[in-house]
Amino acid sequence: MGDVESLIEKAETQFDTDQALLLEQKIRKNQFDLNDMLQQFQAIKKMGSMADILSMIPGTGTMRGKFNEKDIDERQLVRIEAIIHSMTTVERQNPSIINGSRRRRIADGSGTSPSHVNQLLNQFNQMQKMMKKFAAPGGKRALMGMLNNR
Repeated sequence: MGDVESLIEKAETQFDTDQALLLEQKIRKNQFDLNDMLQQFQAIKKMGSMADILSMIPGTGTMRGKFNEKDIDERQLVRIEAIIHSMTTVERQNPSIINGSRRRRIADGSGTSPSHVNQLLNQFNQMQKMMKKFAAPGGKRALMGMLNNR
């Protein structure tokens, strides 16, 4: 079953209720931006290592032997933070304006490559699409269907 109670306790200490309600409203209005994504990653990082968090989720205990804890790169969260911090406020709010020259500037500012910036923007776009599905009518059903298919 995992250690769900410990995971919930950790999450409750890191996530503010008011912030969670504001985030829910932003998701429902399709206004989720890179600032929100950054906040979520920072809160997750405060909860502990990704391997520890995964071990508390029900069903992942059987997967523990299938993935190497060394494969979970904690530095990737640091890289994501650096990339987002290298963006202007306008770019964080509207990532669609990020063109090739902006990608190079962001990559140079974060000490990464333009391909890392592209990966982050692709992940963000996927998150936005997924959140749009869940915010739509029947979204909870779509979420449950996705979880049952795994």
